[in-house]
Amino acid sequence: MQVFTLYEGSYSVAADKKFIPFDPQKDNPKDRPASLFISVQPFLVKLGNQLLLLDTGLGYSNDKGELILHQNIKKAGFNPDDVDYVLMSHLHYDHSGGMVHKVDNLMSLSFPNATYVIQRGEWESAFTNTSSSYRTEIFDFLQRNAQLAFVEDTGDFTPQIRHELTGAHTPYHQAWLLDDGQDKVFFGGDVLPEPGELLRKFIAKYDYDGRKAMELREAYGKQAAIENWNCLFYHGKDKTTGHITYNDGVFAVI
Repeated sequence: MQVFTLYEGSYSVAADKKFIPFDPQKDNPKDRPASLFISVQPFLVKLGNQLLLLDTGLGYSNDKGELILHQNIKKAGFNPDDVDYVLMSHLHYDHSGGMVHKVDNLMSLSFPNATYVIQRGEWESAFTNTSSSYRTEIFDFLQRNAQLAFVEDTGDFTPQIRHELTGAHTPYHQAWLLDDGQDKVFFGGDVLPEPGELLRKFIAKYDYDGRKAMELREAYGKQAAIENWNCLFYHGKDKTTGHITYNDGVFAVI
């Protein structure tokens, strides 16, 4: 199994939920008070003869009008049209914006040959959620134009692709576990978005159920250490992938 990090950029996010590009080399965090600072990176996985995309980023374009996500997939040596499945953890804009390509108010599917796989409860609740974290115009377009597959609860999408309903970050957030018989790759979405969240216990206000999210991070970390998972960190700043160790009650990410 091959894993490719598709780095879209670093951003600051304030209460208005707008993602403003942030360059740690030249921008001063003090100029953006009350902001979170995050990186955004979907992942491309070559699993046997299948090409999988794990979440889709913000859907921002480069100076030539090309999706940064498409540009990065090509850099990895693949064609965006060859993506078989887009596996979504949840539908917040920083994870779902790249499901479509928007240019001059015109939308097109970013992955016209792919099946978009979404937890049914997340899809249904996204249409009625009033939070600016959800962009219903994207979901309306997908409903009319995309190949959609809805999963429910926890189960096997294929023998090698398992989805697990976690809740916690959103009520219907899900994680993904890929297993080709040799390697195990875990994508925790925003339940385990950064390595640092394993290293300290805290309840985050940005989670739907912060206590459950904290408990899940620890449980997944311990399981990852036991089963030698390669963990993918969607918002990781310094480390985007890594294996976990757990000794004497302390996690480390390698």
